[in-house]
Amino acid sequence: MPNLLDIKARISSIQNTKKITKAMKMVAAAKVKRSQVKVLAARPFSKALAEAFAKVLSCNESFTPSGLKIERAIDNYPVLMQKREQKSAGILVVTSNRGLAGAYNANVLRFVMKKIQEYKNNGIDSKLFIVGTKGTAFLKRRAEQYGFEIVNTYTKISQEPNSSNALVIAEDMAKAFVDGSIDSIEIVTTRFRNMMSYKVEDWKILPVDDVKKALGDESNEQHSVDPLMEFEPDADHILQKIVPMFITNIIYQALLEAVASELAARMTAMSSATNNADEMIRILTIDYNKARQAAITQEISEVVSGADALKQ
Repeated sequence: MPNLLDIKARISSIQNTKKITKAMKMVAAAKVKRSQVKVLAARPFSKALAEAFAKVLSCNESFTPSGLKIERAIDNYPVLMQKREQKSAGILVVTSNRGLAGAYNANVLRFVMKKIQEYKNNGIDSKLFIVGTKGTAFLKRRAEQYGFEIVNTYTKISQEPNSSNALVIAEDMAKAFVDGSIDSIEIVTTRFRNMMSYKVEDWKILPVDDVKKALGDESNEQHSVDPLMEFEPDADHILQKIVPMFITNIIYQALLEAVASELAARMTAMSSATNNADEMIRILTIDYNKARQAAITQEISEVVSGADALKQ
């Protein structure tokens, strides 16, 4: 027979946990709405920028650094646009700083480990740039075993990423590309769908093969290119401005999508945890009432037995 005090203590503990999960659900629900607005507002700009970049790129077949002032690696667009034999891949992995978001981080990291293994099978080294403490902790423990390198980590990016955060990451990855440390740049992130779902995706940035796919756009919509397009002052200077903007914006979009997906996953997980707590409390309350009734019945039986014994 379960101890009444133990059952009561467990009910009290679950009730306290339920208060926490319910509060976390409400906080995540409030934040995910703001994140959803930001994501949806940023997508049209990202799409328009990708279209403009594709048009400029298609009108310029050669890339020359002559006459260009290059102060940062990300400004060195002639090197960034190069296509070369891939010996190493630069992967930006976007995870969260906190847990309690269901399988959100596990899904991203499982996808990353699979991609690392695919590259390894093809003789390509993987070099990671990791956003979030969850991804950093997980991948650091496996770097030596699985043979990949962690180049840089970013654990202080808040749940409200901005273009400055994206620019720092973009410059680090561009520098590695220009130096020859990596031969490609891609992002493993989650694409926000709605409050209940997201999708882990791999966005390939460099080398530029398909501008639309770099932003996770799977539509078949075609955009016409004007062969007589003129540039002022010239295409080289325009590309030097638009290439850093394009790369930085993709990273910024990936951060926004990841934050919204994480908050949606946390809201769903905390909602499920709260419902499970309610169910556990209901079951334990029934067990408590049964145990209490059994204890009362036993006491009554003992009293009756004692009274009968005195009569005899």
